[in-house]
Amino acid sequence: MRHEYRPPQRRSRLTRRGRLALFVGTLFALGAALLIPILRGGDVPETPRRLLIPEGWRAPQVYAAVDRELKLPPGSTKAAVATAGLALPAEAKGNPEGYLFPATYPVTSKSTPATLLTHMVRTANRKLATQAVADGGKAHGMTPYQTATLASIIEAEAEGRADMGKVARVVHNRLAKSMPLQMDSTINYALNRSTVDTKLSDTRIDSPFNTYARQGLPPTPIDSPGLEALAAAVAPTPGDWLFFVTVKPGDTRFSATYEEHSKHVAEFNRIRAGAGSRTGQAGPAGK
Repeated sequence: MRHEYRPPQRRSRLTRRGRLALFVGTLFALGAALLIPILRGGDVPETPRRLLIPEGWRAPQVYAAVDRELKLPPGSTKAAVATAGLALPAEAKGNPEGYLFPATYPVTSKSTPATLLTHMVRTANRKLATQAVADGGKAHGMTPYQTATLASIIEAEAEGRADMGKVARVVHNRLAKSMPLQMDSTINYALNRSTVDTKLSDTRIDSPFNTYARQGLPPTPIDSPGLEALAAAVAPTPGDWLFFVTVKPGDTRFSATYEEHSKHVAEFNRIRAGAGSRTGQAGPAGK
């Protein structure tokens, strides 16, 4: 077999500078390969804090809670409403009252008043859009905003969940008869207070929230209603009640006639006088 002649090849030799560059490059490549897993392994996800918004809170209470949680100056969250781009219905006219849904919200270092308010409003819209609430509201001829408004009254007036359906029925029955709602909770909202002691002079104030003097629902919700109140608003308990009064804690009396209601109010007043202070809450025409 013939062997083809091949000239001897010279082995390439690195210069001192070349060897140094190769050494540094190798170290860099190895270091980067080792560093990336270390960085990934140490990138621990942030554990969110929890912000609880209870049922029945008014918007100013929610604003103050967000300010405290985010350690911001008072008024920061309220000021953020104007620029947060909240998905509110046109009826709200930019006021998120009733749409700051009560729930527990995650808070991280990236949270801002705008992101938290957006989450709350989005949650409220989602709850109002559930089939049961949406269909129930339509059956009663209510818009979602009116449903939220009615539910906010139920949230404020009912002593507990067991009474929500009956309170809702009283509201529906009064609306059907074109009777003023006469709810103390709307008076309290107008006067920016929380009390069960409403005086006769309070019922004469000039306010769109004075449901003693004006018929129909108030112009906006008066607090943040929860899911139970929303459900009661669109599916009230069957009954012919037009009045109610909480005679004492755990004892709310519902009546179809003013005469029966008057007897319950008299008992309520006797208990209040004996205790030296008011212990219950009068419902419609309870004064």
